Amino acid sequence: MKLNCDMGESFGAWTMGKDAEVMPCIDMASIACGFHASDPVIMRNTVALAREHGVSIGAHPSYPDLLGFGRRKFDCTDEELYAWLGYQLGALKGICRQQCAIVDYVKPHGALYNTMMKDMKVLRTVMRAVKDTAPGCPLVVMAIPHRDTINNLAEEIGIELLFEAFSDRAYDDEGFLVDRRIDGAVHGSAEAILRQVQQITEQGTVTTLSGKTLKVDADTLCIHGDGPHASAVAQALGLWRANGKN
Repeated sequence: MKLNCDMGESFGAWTMGKDAEVMPCIDMASIACGFHASDPVIMRNTVALAREHGVSIGAHPSYPDLLGFGRRKFDCTDEELYAWLGYQLGALKGICRQQCAIVDYVKPHGALYNTMMKDMKVLRTVMRAVKDTAPGCPLVVMAIPHRDTINNLAEEIGIELLFEAFSDRAYDDEGFLVDRRIDGAVHGSAEAILRQVQQITEQGTVTTLSGKTLKVDADTLCIHGDGPHASAVAQALGLWRANGKN
């Protein structure tokens, strides 16, 4: 299972995450595209860092929400969302082209990601935008119980998918991420994160916040780059995989 991390989420003089420490330990870097974090120089430097370590580059677009770090849902039209996504993907593709790199996949951020997993109309617009702006790039979606519906929509649109599980976030009983405003939504220790990773990779399940067990069939596992334990967890997982555990 490939390890992915949200990257390039600094902005100007403001630093977020420990990209230089985490990048050598991961397979996929989801790079912010300027709407929830990042700027052209940060994007350029993050692409260069990914290339240095042979890490796959992904676009990490969001709602236009710098103040809220992309965690606030926006009421917008399909036309607006389609344009916002095209703008962000185009920006990262241009920066990649300057460095002879390519965008390999797309993973929406924050509120946009959570919204598209519950609203098939929004997901359809996201899929259309990815297909039209970054042809051939798979879209990263949550590995949740109603994946057949999502697969059917992807087949209709003509786009590939990568299903994702989360190392550091709590799940609710429907298989979605628990709202960050709720106690326990984010695992508070590296030990708790590694326990969830072990359960996902060895048993193909997660335990929800209420104690229910859900099946999770994932292609990739996410570490949040802005989490306080991102560096420690990434390094631990790197050693874990080096010792023959997937």
